[in-house]
Amino acid sequence: MIRHYKLSVGPFTRGFHLITKQVLDTVQTWPEDGMLQVFIQHTSAGICINENADITVRQDFELYFNRLAPENIPGLQHDIEGPDDMPAHIKSTIAGSSIQLPIINSKPSLGTWQGIFLCEFRNHARKRDLIISILD
Repeated sequence: MIRHYKLSVGPFTRGFHLITKQVLDTVQTWPEDGMLQVFIQHTSAGICINENADITVRQDFELYFNRLAPENIPGLQHDIEGPDDMPAHIKSTIAGSSIQLPIINSKPSLGTWQGIFLCEFRNHARKRDLIISILD
């Protein structure tokens, strides 16, 4: 059986935002065993699992992603929404649009220091829509 839940978060500033609690609170009933999938319905933001204990990890991610896909690169054509438009699409491709977690003993099996992050790559973002799917 598959159950789907919708969740809107933000708008957030540009950066990496911990959304673990919002995602987990959205699920009404957890199966004993199964799979949790979180999918972001946008092409200029991403989703990932990473270290949630030290905020400098998020700051370093922002620094690294900005070096990978900086704004105002000569030759970029897709800039309809501004200089962060195409770099945001590139960054979201790198980060990815979904994550999966095993559900064991009625809880998602995140590691001790892991959290779920929304990766916001736009300077002036709007709310972001997620679909949370539970497979049991």
